Amino acid sequence: MNRNRKNVPKGKLVRHLGVNIFEQPKYDKLLKKKPHAPGMHGPKKRRTKQTEYGKQLTEKQKLKFSYGVSERQVRNIFEKAKTMPGVTGDSMMSLLEIRLDNVIFRLGLASSRAMARQMVNHGHFQVNGRIVNIPSYSVRGGDVV
Repeated sequence: MNRNRKNVPKGKLVRHLGVNIFEQPKYDKLLKKKPHAPGMHGPKKRRTKQTEYGKQLTEKQKLKFSYGVSERQVRNIFEKAKTMPGVTGDSMMSLLEIRLDNVIFRLGLASSRAMARQMVNHGHFQVNGRIVNIPSYSVRGGDVV
């Protein structure tokens, strides 16, 4: 069992971030119904202006939760993206998009990234005729899934 990925209520997470990071219609409906952050007495009355670090941290958390990757994986992907030519942020997004679990989700073979990750872990997919059970496997152009 991987303790790095937290099992948090996705509805609360979406409401906290204020964005539907899971790309599912039920969370759009939830944000429309309850547009404020979760908590016993609604949103705080005094909202201080978010610092630059706070903005960066929020964006990193959105990335981690939407792709289901750990802090270490994000760091490794960032280091690899820094060495690639071009804008680091774009390189990082392309590295996240070519992960096998994300490709399965984008193909529509799974309804969520978590479901795609589990299906890959259970060995339901072959890449170029070989069973791959590693969700972070990088799919290259021309590979047959």
